[in-house]
Amino acid sequence: MSVRLQSADGGFDVFAGEVLIIRHRADAPALFVGAGTPRVDMYRGNYFLEDKVAERIALREATVDGQRVTLSTNGQPLLALTVQDGALAVEALNPALNRLWLTAVGQAGERFWGGGEQMSYVDMAGRRFPMWTSEPGVGRDKSTLMTFQCDRDHRSGGDYWNTNYPQPTYLSSRRYALHVDTTAYSCFDFRDAAAPEIEVWEIPARIELFAAHRFAGIVGQLSSRFGRQPQLPAWAYSGAILGLKDGTRSFERMEAILAAGAAVTGLWCEDWVGLRVTSFGKRLFWDWKANDARYPNLREKIAELGERGIRFMGYVNPYLAVDGTQYVEAEEAGYLALKLAADEPYIVDFGEFDCGIVDFTNPAAAEWFADRVIGREMLDLGLSGWMADFGEYLPTDVRLHDGSDGMLAHNAWPTLWAEVNARAVASRGKTGDAVFFMRAGFTGVGAHCPLLWAGDQCVDFSRHDGIGTVIRAALSSGLVGNAYHHSDLGGYTSLYDNVRTPELLMRWSELSAFSPVMRSHEGNRPDSNLQLDGDAAVLAHFVAMTKVHAALAPYVASLCEEAAATGLPVQRAMFLDYEDDAACWGVETQFAYGRDLIVAPVIEAGADRWSAYLPAGPEWRHLWSDAVFTGGQNVEVAAPIGQPPVFYRSDSAFTALFASIGTA
Repeated sequence: MSVRLQSADGGFDVFAGEVLIIRHRADAPALFVGAGTPRVDMYRGNYFLEDKVAERIALREATVDGQRVTLSTNGQPLLALTVQDGALAVEALNPALNRLWLTAVGQAGERFWGGGEQMSYVDMAGRRFPMWTSEPGVGRDKSTLMTFQCDRDHRSGGDYWNTNYPQPTYLSSRRYALHVDTTAYSCFDFRDAAAPEIEVWEIPARIELFAAHRFAGIVGQLSSRFGRQPQLPAWAYSGAILGLKDGTRSFERMEAILAAGAAVTGLWCEDWVGLRVTSFGKRLFWDWKANDARYPNLREKIAELGERGIRFMGYVNPYLAVDGTQYVEAEEAGYLALKLAADEPYIVDFGEFDCGIVDFTNPAAAEWFADRVIGREMLDLGLSGWMADFGEYLPTDVRLHDGSDGMLAHNAWPTLWAEVNARAVASRGKTGDAVFFMRAGFTGVGAHCPLLWAGDQCVDFSRHDGIGTVIRAALSSGLVGNAYHHSDLGGYTSLYDNVRTPELLMRWSELSAFSPVMRSHEGNRPDSNLQLDGDAAVLAHFVAMTKVHAALAPYVASLCEEAAATGLPVQRAMFLDYEDDAACWGVETQFAYGRDLIVAPVIEAGADRWSAYLPAGPEWRHLWSDAVFTGGQNVEVAAPIGQPPVFYRSDSAFTALFASIGTA
């Protein structure tokens, strides 16, 4: 639908289709400009930002000329907006300006979804959300002991809005979406639904608007705008990917899990590069090549696994440990980011070891990493995928090859990192076959990265950092155009005696079975946490869930084809398919797995019954009991371990497949 600017008495209005989004009047200005100076404090990927605002100027005077408006104060032109290609092109008429505030039109009860990957709230109404990629924090709830301890000891507790993958894009329940075309710090303030405010620490290039008669149509537009993820290969969703970091014992343990009957298509050994033990737990040695002592004859082993239909996966990130060989190579070639005031590499403390930053704004450095590191050391060795970790840590006081301002480069970094990985995959002809997955993101990451993961959850059921957050992460990221999402089965972060329980592992196995990729993780402290093969009941349950996951492969294949054609995410908010049932709009703890399945994972400890909302319209069948329910109501069902609440449409083309899973 078209964007248009319409003159009005004393100002102007901006519409996307028929939806009024900006209403500007002299006595109620929607736009403000100003100047400010940021204050940035970073500690191990945790950022603390403040803004020293020198001035904020209301732009009360508007002169409209067709689809262009010039905004002034006291007769001095300061800003121009021009409708171009479905967006508002923004032009600062005074170079001293570096701040913009926009108040949009809203209404009481309006919902706002998106914001990238948000883990605490899918509906952002009533809260404020800064858009700055960072460590998400541990605990993420200032009222909890865990968050207090992490803030006290490591400055790492976080809050509800901290995320690895923010994106200045929101979708409104008034059926429009707004995107700010910027990599600067920005903030969406939805505390007053009647007057949502956007703050940007630059004058952005564009404010993009989208509208459609249906929410699914808007998501399709966003997916096209930001770039659709490469389609997942069948091997990635046809069985589980075992995450084991135990050196050669990883192969022995995999064989035992296979012997127990698990459906496995991948072995992920992030320790393929070797280990470094720190107070946080077992970390990796950040020199991106096979560690022969830990994994001897790895090339041959990978080939043997491949003959059995099992892919081998590894780990990489964009930093190089100063005590590794690749750091020396990159430094000598001039491929590292530098300090602002000295011709020496910028060194980042990652927690008891230091690293340099490969400068991806240098085309030669990006090519070196894509070909020399990922290409030769990983793809040529036989790896079929990897965790492409981090991307959030770029300091703002860094000197980059292309002269970028660190405040603008910081949010752009995850997308550059994704592009380097995608370039490496393409160089070996592996696009659509090799799969890398990322937690960091920003605008455009999906055009390069085939799979998101939800980051480092605590190994528990906590509200803001446990198992339930991965549902919200999948829903929010899907609404801004990302089709494929998954999580660390079992969680990752174990601190202050917080360890996995058998129940948590089993409930997470159930959730992961109904995700496009089912990948386990041993966590940051594998020796003190229960593993899938550490308890007979847990292993038997995991085996059963891998079989469910594998059985769903034909259905998931159809969802991947749908995602490629329409941009609709595989795991998605129910209102994308059932928009006419307004009760679906506020549901955040369950998801539609395509149009035909409703999945309501058990995300609280000790529950053996669980409620789910079934959308109005279809008749729904409970996967395990075959009980029939009418849509448009909450239903409560038995939910013992092994039977997560899942329902399928009676009229689905996959009814026979679903019925066979429930009776297996």
